[in-house]
Amino acid sequence: MKVAIFGSCVSRDTAEFVDEAEVVAYVARHSVASLKSPHGTAGVDLDGLTSAFQRRMVTSDLKGTGVERIVRNAKDLDVVLLDLVDERRGFWLFPDGTCMTNSLEVESCGAARDARRSGARLVEFGTDEHFSYWREGFATLIDGLKDAGLWEKTILLDIEWAGAVDGAQHPQNDGIARIGRQWRRLKRGLRDAKRELAKGQRLNEVSRRLISVDPTEAEEFADRAHLANAKYVRYRREAQARTSAAVAKSSKDVRIDPAHRWGPQPFHYRNSDYRSIGASIQATVSQARGDSDGAR
Repeated sequence: MKVAIFGSCVSRDTAEFVDEAEVVAYVARHSVASLKSPHGTAGVDLDGLTSAFQRRMVTSDLKGTGVERIVRNAKDLDVVLLDLVDERRGFWLFPDGTCMTNSLEVESCGAARDARRSGARLVEFGTDEHFSYWREGFATLIDGLKDAGLWEKTILLDIEWAGAVDGAQHPQNDGIARIGRQWRRLKRGLRDAKRELAKGQRLNEVSRRLISVDPTEAEEFADRAHLANAKYVRYRREAQARTSAAVAKSSKDVRIDPAHRWGPQPFHYRNSDYRSIGASIQATVSQARGDSDGAR
């Protein structure tokens, strides 16, 4: 099965669990906003990027060539996978109306800093402005795939962020559960405060720390996933309404893999989750092929 991806590691990692899958095009680090109004590479210094893959992805984003990279393989493709995770960091909007995705690579090489100095501003994910630009960019993506006859082969991976590590229960986010987490955090703070006072720390310093007790890793994952999933809702609904096929998993159905090769993150799942998603992809592709054969 020949696969193209417009998305993130969610799609890329899943493809490794699809039988006999070959990824022939991988478009990552792209907000769809860059497809409609790419900034271009002029004046953007990417010398800080030592990885050829990173340079290729950022350059493609700056040139707005993501769809072209998929379409050039159109005749060979069995499926195009989409996911929305790389929208999470927003994009830079320049005074001339052009866009550059705020990827980790753009930040690490200094291009984000230079963009700010040149008058660009960060349009943050989840805002009305971001959603408006995203809708226009998503329409550009759809049009490009339709023109190449690929839209019917496109599957949206609508996978929510996991709020718990493998082996842990999915966190509840109702009022009682939130109060419980706050109470446990307060108890940790009181326990730590007693230790600090016993070591001779000043009361005012200990009090300041007590006000802002750091969450545990589990609490941080749960909070990040809950916030991100809430922000993604309208994006997911719009994307689902416009795609012919989707594979969906809710947050309670997936877990974070603490041993994931890229490290634990709410969008780095267990192998069993990837296998389940991959099986759904294969079933969807097989059904589409059957429908197509039956229509002949």
